[in-house]
Amino acid sequence: MGATFAMADSPAVTDRNLEATTNISLKREPACFAFLSARSISSPMPIDSINLDLASADYFDGRESLWTALEMRSSVCEDHPTALLGFDEAFLRPFARALIEASTTRAAYRMTIFQESRGSERCRVVEYVTGPGKALHELILQPHDNVVLISSAAAKDTEETLFQLPRTDSFLRAFAKMAYVADQTLHELLDDMERIARQRRPAVD
Repeated sequence: MGATFAMADSPAVTDRNLEATTNISLKREPACFAFLSARSISSPMPIDSINLDLASADYFDGRESLWTALEMRSSVCEDHPTALLGFDEAFLRPFARALIEASTTRAAYRMTIFQESRGSERCRVVEYVTGPGKALHELILQPHDNVVLISSAAAKDTEETLFQLPRTDSFLRAFAKMAYVADQTLHELLDDMERIARQRRPAVD
């Protein structure tokens, strides 16, 4: 079980506005779409921009953990944020590497998602395209001429096409920068949470 940590509870933790600092516009990139699976909860939508959003900061099994969402915005739904993926702090680095490698080598990349332990209530990565948070065991990144197709694979299920991202030089540069800045921000927040937990521990004991 995890206890939600509210950043506003302590002035020692600075709120990180990932939504504003990680926004990438796709309007000048090759057309990309989301909700491409036959089991999607929505009709296909064009992606006008993407961003990351810090959904929660929790404690699980005595350690700090963050949950972040990869969101899209589309003019067809009045630019309201729509989550595509949700993941913990360990996912962003390998996903950025996988996207860059698939795009530059033009070879499909299968990204295995390891669970922390059997029976754990935590899911490292979930997708929101086919439902309200479906745990993933593998992501497949398939490059095409102008886009990279992102698909999922769950236990005993076939592949599900989720969404597309551009494979242009301009987008890859922007995504790599965004991932680097976001990763630093998330780990700084983890350090803050760890420091506060150490400060509060003697009082609990």
